Formats: sequence, C-alpha cells, structure tokens
Amino acid sequence: MKQVLMMAAFALALTAPAHAQMLKPAQVPAAVKATFKAKFPAVTSNTWEKEGDKYEAGFKQNGVTMSALITPAGELVETESDMSPAKLPAAVRTKLASDYKAYKINEAATIVRADGSTVYEAEVARGGKAHDVLFNADGSLAKK
Repeated sequence: MKQVLMMAAFALALTAPAHAQMLKPAQVPAAVKATFKAKFPAVTSNTWEKEGDKYEAGFKQNGVTMSALITPAGELVETESDMSPAKLPAAVRTKLASDYKAYKINEAATIVRADGSTVYEAEVARGGKAHDVLFNADGSLAKK
C-alpha cells in the first residue's frame, strides 16, 4: 500500500508542472499588472496564473470570458476571447467538418496576437483526449 501511495505521489508531482499555477496578485510583477490595467481599465476583477514564463490574467469583459498573456517585462503577447464553436469563421468550420469529423468540438476562441494578427482556436476531443488546433480565418492551420 505504501508503495502504491509513493508511486501515485510521484506521478502527481510529474504532472503538476504541466498545469498552470494559480497566483495571488502579490506574486505578479508590477509591470505585468500595470500593462493589464492600461489595456483593460474597465476590468475590476481578474485571476492570475503562471503559464511557463508568462503571466495570464483571466477575466470577463462585456460578458465575454477572456484572458491576456503578458511577459514579466509587461509586454502583451495575446488576448483570447471565448466564443461558441458555431461562431467560428465559415472556412474554419468547414475545415473542422472535413478534417476533424470524428472529433467533438468542445470550445472555441479568438486569439489576437501582439502583432495584430488573429487566429482561431478550437478544442477538439476524441476518445477522452482533447487538444487545441489553431486556424487562420481562411481555414488553414496557423502556427503556434
């Protein structure tokens, strides 16, 4: 029994870094918080997570669930806005229907990158496993 518990604890420790780390506002650098406040001044409540070496703010704006990814130096990398999969551009929906017909589309989002480009994210799932696929508006696969 002790051996099983040790193995379970070890497996859990290995998977922990793969998930985002929730942060308290005091753990977020001032430059990150300043950028968030400047870009989203109307937002009064948000959560913070650590995504790799970047900080992600989760929040709602105008009823839309969003997130902003910001570097420690305070540079906005991208914003993501949740949307219904039915609202994806027609070319993206067509590509999903042809290339991912055996998959269920769980979630969708619009991602606006710092350079102003927009990509669309679809979470596709099959057999209990899900992953994200990024598309350009024309339905072609986008680079991460």
